[in-house]
Amino acid sequence: ALEKKVVKSKVGEKVSLPCCHEIPSSEGLHKYRVYWQKNITDVVLAYSEGNMISKHERYQNRTQMDPWNLTLWISPMEILDNGSYQCVVQRNSVVVCDESVILFVTADFSKPNVTAEVSTDTCEWTEMVITCSSHGGFPKPKISGALNNMSVEWNASWVSESNHSPYNVTGKLVLNVTKDINITCSVEYNGFAKSTTLLLKKKNDCVAPPVPRPYNVITASIIIVITFILAITLAARYLPRHVCSRCCKRQDSVEEGVKDFTKAPVSDKGTAETSSV
Repeated sequence: ALEKKVVKSKVGEKVSLPCCHEIPSSEGLHKYRVYWQKNITDVVLAYSEGNMISKHERYQNRTQMDPWNLTLWISPMEILDNGSYQCVVQRNSVVVCDESVILFVTADFSKPNVTAEVSTDTCEWTEMVITCSSHGGFPKPKISGALNNMSVEWNASWVSESNHSPYNVTGKLVLNVTKDINITCSVEYNGFAKSTTLLLKKKNDCVAPPVPRPYNVITASIIIVITFILAITLAARYLPRHVCSRCCKRQDSVEEGVKDFTKAPVSDKGTAETSSV
């Protein structure tokens, strides 16, 4: 099977769809029947014996056919014109040719609008929600991106009223930005692309507190241990003296009590002797 011819055009342009037969100069259109059909079922226009016998209402005032090479002209292009067209030529009720041509209609998307919203900001990084949006294009696009020339994947969503209506596309991306970087958003459609680049700046430039070095921790630990040992040593020296001093005082008090007790009977005896005299 022969490959189908492909024609590309944009909305608003004028396009020509070639037919598979060219009428010889010795003959004329009046000897032929020519049908231009879309998707087999819709007759765009038809000629018989040199006269137009049918024309689709959607193509009123937008189509013409060359009377010799039977090329179909459509202008201005619309998204609904997208599809497969078929040229059928008959002569004396015999099919001379019957071939199709594919028409791809493209509508340009708007230049992508890229915005950045800060969701979290710290000394180390800034979390940003990046949004890329474009509208009014056809067909359904692909959205891609690059972060400092490194490919990134967007979380994309599309909105369209139908398969033959303009598309709006939105992509979102969450990034932790540690330094100033460039983010690029590209909208690709039917061999075309539109891009926008945005510089993302880290918001907070505060300086993080220095992390203590290991030897500082070791030094502090040694000082604590030495202090603890000194405290124990001083306590060991002080407590025995204090206890001994209290013991000595208590012993002296006991001895004095014993002496007093010993002296008391002697005094009584002397008193008794005196009384007896």
